[in-house]
Parts: sequence; structure tokens; C-alpha cells
Amino acid sequence: MQPQIDVTASDQDHNALIGQAHKLQAILESALDAIITIDDQGLITTVNPAAARLFGYAAESFIGRNVHFLMPEPYHSAHDGYIANYRNTGARKIIGIGREVTGRRSDGSTFPMHLAVSEFEMDGRLHFTGIIHDLSAQKATEQALRQAQKMEAMGQLTGGIAHDFNNLLTVIIGNLEMLEGRLTTTAQKELATEALEAADLGARLTARLLAFARRSHLEPEVVNLNDFVLGLTDMLHRTLGSTISLSNALTPRLWPTRIDASQVESAIVNLALNARDAMPEGGRLIIETGNVSVDAVMSEDLDGLAPGDYVRLSVADTGEGMPREVRERAFEPFFTTKETGRGTGLGLSMIYGFAKQSEGHASIYSEPGRGTTVNIYLPRHGEMPAQTAEAAEAEPAQTGQIILVVEDDARVRRLTVNRLDSLGYRTLMAADAHEALAILGSGAEVDLVFTDLVMPGGISGYELAHRVAANWPRLPVLLTSGYADELVRRDADAIAHLKVLSKPYRLADLASAISEILEAGA
Repeated sequence: MQPQIDVTASDQDHNALIGQAHKLQAILESALDAIITIDDQGLITTVNPAAARLFGYAAESFIGRNVHFLMPEPYHSAHDGYIANYRNTGARKIIGIGREVTGRRSDGSTFPMHLAVSEFEMDGRLHFTGIIHDLSAQKATEQALRQAQKMEAMGQLTGGIAHDFNNLLTVIIGNLEMLEGRLTTTAQKELATEALEAADLGARLTARLLAFARRSHLEPEVVNLNDFVLGLTDMLHRTLGSTISLSNALTPRLWPTRIDASQVESAIVNLALNARDAMPEGGRLIIETGNVSVDAVMSEDLDGLAPGDYVRLSVADTGEGMPREVRERAFEPFFTTKETGRGTGLGLSMIYGFAKQSEGHASIYSEPGRGTTVNIYLPRHGEMPAQTAEAAEAEPAQTGQIILVVEDDARVRRLTVNRLDSLGYRTLMAADAHEALAILGSGAEVDLVFTDLVMPGGISGYELAHRVAANWPRLPVLLTSGYADELVRRDADAIAHLKVLSKPYRLADLASAISEILEAGA
């Protein structure tokens, strides 16, 4: 009798192996990272669909080729030597360790990737498995973060320098104005006028620096950007000249936005002039407006701009364009590609700072020979306010009131007192908010508190204004500062009633601001 052979267990083992193979194949094909195996000669034996997508080749075109075709130099030439060295010496450079390397796609472009390599034996031969993770998105995010941190650091440095210069310019302008009234000859007055004009130029430069640093005081109002573009068109036609064709593409039902109107006008003019300089032989300049809803995906492309509705102002030219290294630095203050004497390098940085301070964003798209487009994104405002009647003409201010001057810089404090004396006001002085509160608490008669916004001692001008409002509610406060850093971080509605006089200011600006506040209080 022939013994019966039980093949059931063998069949089950065979089926189990087939099932396991199918499972491993499914894992390989569904993996998000690229997986490639090679033999001990560096020839590819298997590849998954993710690798085909990542490198841009058909899956079958990998098999049997040396893996170094996926590597740029110097890795391409050195790869086979790495394998041979490992087989001969056992020295590990990447096997079992993992490292960041560079890959090469089918179109020749390169990209950063993390490569983890393991080894295994099969049929008596050594094989290697490489798991490849594309780092392109991560590197782009890191680069954007580094750029944002760099711009923030530059903004802090720039804002601090501009603030100090504004204090110096306040003293210079004030003393020149005081001196100007005492000069007797025409030659003397001409010298004083030239000095004042130079100081005013310095004030304009620091204003641009503060705009980049996001520390300039904005006076926002609800506007329609189409009105500004149309209002500037005639002036731009004359400025740009006949060789440049200017056209507008304005969205009919443009959303309103709440911004500082003067900053928008300055931004449009600056961008138009930059475009003109980029088109010495002539070309086209297009100013566009549009409604844009930013979602999470767009937010990533716009350096993390908060998702929501925005009004986009675009200024595009057909000029020379910018290479990448120039484009990446275009918003930096003082960076310019223009020849000496033709630009300060502050125009684009001012636009960048204005957009950021307005809770928006500015971006540049440009390539050499393809022109440049600058986009400014400004938050949509809910609704346009009702038109109000024009305010009645103010009567001349009454002088003789007592003004408490709160300023930590002794030179600025002395100058301010002298200027107020020249306007007919009486003054009291305080070096900080603590001293000012002590004077007010003593019962001294005061008609107006004129205080710097940023002061030592732990109490800012803004906080001083709130304490005055709480304890002396009928006493008005006028703020002044080289930059309104603390002010602009607050909620706009909470500070709407406070007026800020930006340093440096002319005597007429000081007189007007004080007169306006005293009259409003009366």
C-alpha cells in the first residue's frame, strides 16, 4: 500500500508566501516615499511608483541601470567607489545612518532629499535598499522662515536707528527754526533755509525706514483702491513719458480696504518709477486691482498671510526683470541695483513695511527678460462708511494754556519747551510718566499733556494717556514719537481718539496739532 502524502500544509505555506509577497508589493506601491533597491554592483533591481514620480522616469526605465544616474556630480562619479570601499573595508558612509543628499530628476533639475540606506542578503549576494524623502517643501519653508527672521531683525535694527535719528532731527529742525527768526541778512537766511531743507530730506529718509520697520504711524481710512489708481493716472502718464504705455485693469466691484491713503499713493508712484527705470527703451506698465480670497494653500505661497479676503494691487512691467538673487533681497532697506545717486534702496522696503503693518503682504514675481510684477495684498474691510459733512472751519487757537511736556530726551524736552513758549503757551516739564503723574497728582493746573510714546520707567506714553483718561477724564493728551511701535500693536478702535504727532515735526505741525486737540476738548 502506497503511503499517502499530505500536501495540505505545503499548499498552505505556499499560499502564505504568495500572500506575503502580495502584501509587501502593496506596501511598496503605496508608500509615499521613494524606495529603490540595488545589487552589490549598484544596479537597480526594484523601484516603487513614488520613485518614478519623484525622479520623473517611467518605472521600467530604472531596472538594470546604475543608480548613479539619479545623482548629480560629484556624487554621480563617486558612487561606485563608495560601494566598492564598503565591500572591501566595511567603512560606512551612509549605510544604516542616513543623510541629506541631492537628487537629479529626468529634466536635469536637482532637489534636496534625505536618503536612508539599509542592506540585506539574497541568493548569496549583498543588496541595498534606499528610502528617499523629498525635502523640497521643507527647505522652502525653512528658507521662508529664515528670510522672515532676517527681515524682522533688520526691521528692529532699522526702526531703532530711525527713532534715534528722528530725535536728533527734531532738535536740529527746531533750533534752526528758532534761529531763522533772528537772522537779519539774506545770506544768513539762505543758509538756514538750506539747512532746514537738508533736515527735511533726512526726515523723509527716516520715514521710509520706519515704514520698512513697521513702526510708522498709520492713519487708516476706508477707501476704494480704484479711486487712487484713476486719480494718479494722469500724473503717471506725464511722469513715465511717451515710450511707456500705461494701462489699468480695475475690478468693477472692488472690495473696500482700510489703509493709510498716503502710503498707497506713495507705493503706486514708487512702483511706477521703478518700472520706468527697468524699461529704458520703453515698454508697458499695467496697474491692476482685484478681489482675492486667500485659502490655506495660498497662504503658504504668501509667507503665511492669514487666510481671508484681500484686495490685491498689482503693478506689472515688461522691463528687464530681476535674477533670483536680486529678487530675494529686493525688499531689504538700502539694497539697490541702480547706479550711485539714482536711488536710496528704500522704495520697495517702504512698500513691504506698509503692507505688513496693514496686516497684508507684498510679493515680487520677476525673471530676467520677463518683467516684474509686484503684488500688494491689503485686508478687505467690511463696509464703506456713510459720507459725513465737512467739518466746520476751525477758529484760531487761544494761547496761554499750560502744557505738561513729558519727554525723556533732555535735548528734545528743552527744545519742545522753547517751541511751545514761542507759540504763546506756558509749560511744565517731566522726564518720564512717573514724574508726570506726580505733577498731575499734586493738583497742578494743566490744560494738555504732550508726551513721547516710548519712554523708560515702565510706563509708556500710551499707558500714561490711559491713566490720565481714567483720573483726569477732561484732560486731553497729545502723543509724539519717532515711531509708534507700541501704538500700532494695539487695537485700532482703542486708540482712534489719540492723536500722534510724528517726529520730526515742523513748528506749524506742532501748533496745528495742539490747537486741534484743545479746541476739541473745549
